[in-house]
Amino acid sequence: MPTESLPRQLARTRRFSLGAPAQPVVCADGRTVLFLRSRTGDDPVTCLWALDADTGEERLLADPAALAGAAEDLPEAERIRRERARVHAAGITAFAADAAGRTVAFALGGALWTADPADGAVRRIATATTVYDPRPDPTGRRIAYVGDGALRVVGADGGGDRALAEPEHAEVAYGVPDHVAAESMYRTRAYWWSPDGTRLLAARVDNSPLSRLHLADPADPARPPRVLRYPLAGTANADVGLWLLDLDGGRTEVRWDRAGYEYLTAAGWDAHGPFAAVQSRDQRTVRTLAVDPADGATRLLAERRDEHWVELLPGLPVRTAAGALVDSADLDGTRFLTLDGTPVTPPGLQLRAVLGTDGGQLLFTASDEPTETHLWRYDPAEGAVRLSSAPGVHTGVQRAGTLVHTARTPGAPGGRTTVQRGGRPAVELRSHTRPPVLTARPELLRLGPRELRGTLFLPAGHRPGDGPLPVLLDPYGGPAMQKATAAGGWPDLVSQWFADQGFAVLVVDGRGTPGRGPRWEKAVFGDIATPVLEDQVEALQETARIRPGLLDLDRVGIRGWSFGGYLAALAVLRRPDVFHAAVAGAAPTDHRLYDTHWKERFLGHPDEHPEDYDACSLIPDAAGLRRPLLLVHGMADDNVLPAHALRLSAALLAAGRPHELLPLSGVTHSPSDETVAENLLLHQLDFLRRSLGG
Repeated sequence: MPTESLPRQLARTRRFSLGAPAQPVVCADGRTVLFLRSRTGDDPVTCLWALDADTGEERLLADPAALAGAAEDLPEAERIRRERARVHAAGITAFAADAAGRTVAFALGGALWTADPADGAVRRIATATTVYDPRPDPTGRRIAYVGDGALRVVGADGGGDRALAEPEHAEVAYGVPDHVAAESMYRTRAYWWSPDGTRLLAARVDNSPLSRLHLADPADPARPPRVLRYPLAGTANADVGLWLLDLDGGRTEVRWDRAGYEYLTAAGWDAHGPFAAVQSRDQRTVRTLAVDPADGATRLLAERRDEHWVELLPGLPVRTAAGALVDSADLDGTRFLTLDGTPVTPPGLQLRAVLGTDGGQLLFTASDEPTETHLWRYDPAEGAVRLSSAPGVHTGVQRAGTLVHTARTPGAPGGRTTVQRGGRPAVELRSHTRPPVLTARPELLRLGPRELRGTLFLPAGHRPGDGPLPVLLDPYGGPAMQKATAAGGWPDLVSQWFADQGFAVLVVDGRGTPGRGPRWEKAVFGDIATPVLEDQVEALQETARIRPGLLDLDRVGIRGWSFGGYLAALAVLRRPDVFHAAVAGAAPTDHRLYDTHWKERFLGHPDEHPEDYDACSLIPDAAGLRRPLLLVHGMADDNVLPAHALRLSAALLAAGRPHELLPLSGVTHSPSDETVAENLLLHQLDFLRRSLGG
């Protein structure tokens, strides 16, 4: 018998990510691969490592515990033990390298450190401020970083620390992405070096136009509330601009029609110069612009339009070594990879992300079966070639002919990463992830006329004659995420855990979810409630039809988190004839309280389409509740604000509708504390048993 429950193991292993290699970077020689990994599957302190792809030898470059305690006069083992406890959740969370991979920079505890993979030397670099997002220039001579809202640069030898751009007031920051860029556009960066390391392209973000919100801790009334600058749907966005910065303090503004195209969705600086992609507020037009480094003027490289919205993909736009513009196009139900506007992938293959360029080659992921995401390479001479074979979710990076391939397949929730270099045998990046205490046994299904993709989980040892089981639907069901996949990740383990408590658990990806092309994704335009709920009902009924006697349709529960929480509450409010209990965690109940870019993508501007926001809100449905409903929300959640749960609870109470509300003190969008995470799943199980019987 295992001594650890799955709920606690999920929290302790950070959903089986600890001990797994992450963020691989191939150096210019193609032989050295840098990556992050903690020492064990429950060690939260992430270290920096280097792999020799020829020999398979791994070397530890930087251990945060050893670095943080370097000045203490203690025995080595004791010093590291103490520092591991002190930096419990710190570690090295990100790093960046110069073009050759000789200088690697990372932040640790607000300090700047560098590592040299060649000789293993690690140095702390003195800086004028605390350090965020340090990045060496391509030559390795200097390191840029963000500190106190300023974009600064310091020599790799520790000299010459100076500010290149300083905030004009407290609401301004240089080199930091705005909220919607980081949350909705896949743009987590906000400055880029020129290839020669003499200039930078940097975003300037002024948050003063944003709504001013206050997030208090009800468990600590003496603590002042946290002030949030948040772009509520229909309100002003942050003012985002771009500047060209010289090392001597000179600066030039990048000019485009910022009133017509207020979103900066992507930017970069390659051998062909700086570039940027900008999007209109209604998200129906995206322009890719070349930037003149001399005066900041821009010219149009390409324009994309869509009657609903232009979908942004990770890694786009980008240019090849020859200067060809790589992007995507939605045509006749397929999302194509394009080169200078021409599709280069076949119909029916749905582009998911572009992972990078390697000379004239492109590495990307795509799906021809939505439950699987495969790794592909495009070469002008060969066309598009699939590199992965096993069913699952694949990704990777490539440089100098070396491919680092990560495969997430059933039985390996942390994934398996291999390095393929030339004609040599593949080398595996070792994973120290802990084996799960249970084995997921999903059955992949295609359901109904829409061929909805679903996975069915049954209790361990269940036999056909054991009688009907109470049913638990366990979806996410919304844009940007799938759960019914062949990846075999931690969500499958959670679903199996609930199944082993005596449920038939059904996970379904309906309209609006990724992987099935633009028509499928955009079927929720103007209505993110009706299609997704219809698909859950259809999948449930079709599963009962093809598995007669398996499901007890008089005992059907549904649980979910974030959009899945919204879907769960929606189900019991609007289809109580089908769903008999729901657990809604961190649910966005009033879409006017979510951010501009994400919510207006699907529902438009609330001043122009108020009826769509009203129709998709859960608040007007409160009076109709007649099934058990558990609302769960973190009181420190700055993604889906606690006001969502509180407003729905208030409306339910005003209507005299009994329900349960579980506030999680100090918890953000999802709990990370082991005990809280474990007991939260146990509490949900208890609620479902009480509500459904058995």
